[in-house]
Amino acid sequence: MTRASLDKRPDEVASMFDDVAGRYDLTNDILSLGQDRRWRKAVLAAVDARPGERVLDIAAGTGTSSEPFADRGVDVVPADFSLGMLRAGLRRRPDLGFTAADALHLPFRDGAFDAVTMSFGLRNVADPQAALEEFHRVTAPGGRVVICEFSQPTNRAFRTIYTEYLMRSLPPVARRVSSNPDSYVYLAESIQAWPDQRGMATMLASAGWQDVAWRNLSGGIVALHRARR
Repeated sequence: MTRASLDKRPDEVASMFDDVAGRYDLTNDILSLGQDRRWRKAVLAAVDARPGERVLDIAAGTGTSSEPFADRGVDVVPADFSLGMLRAGLRRRPDLGFTAADALHLPFRDGAFDAVTMSFGLRNVADPQAALEEFHRVTAPGGRVVICEFSQPTNRAFRTIYTEYLMRSLPPVARRVSSNPDSYVYLAESIQAWPDQRGMATMLASAGWQDVAWRNLSGGIVALHRARR
């Protein structure tokens, strides 16, 4: 499955994230009703990185997801393809090694990391399967991957309510708080088009990852997939 970001070219997607960088973290906090903080904590626990280990946080945006690793003494590399996001992150945390990187062509040697993690970024990659294979390449043998991504609520009634929120409520709220509300229309559409939990697990296995498992967060709005190399 090719995901050219719902008919957007990769440069258009990068520009979209550049435009929202300044208020990105605040907007996400509002639109997720504060759940994004819980999701970040779950990622941190799932990666379970120790001081001295090296972690690649791809699609790190402004570095909000990377900060907890750094604060624990982990050697974390926040990477993103949006230069606007990286600039915003560097202003806030100049001590972090923000790196421009394309998930499909990572500028790192084979086996360079003990763990690779990506939160809410795989949907924006033109070829998610190839990205998972690239993550596999840069992970050391025995290392792990943790992918946090929107998924499908497990309860049918809640799934209907959630879909209504995505398509009807999210865009108007985004118009009030985001510098680029159209990007959040794209967000809602990309979430609906994304594979469910089992489909994501199949993608990981097809990319060569072992012991694939997932955990639902917030009733399946988000799924936390993890696997080993």
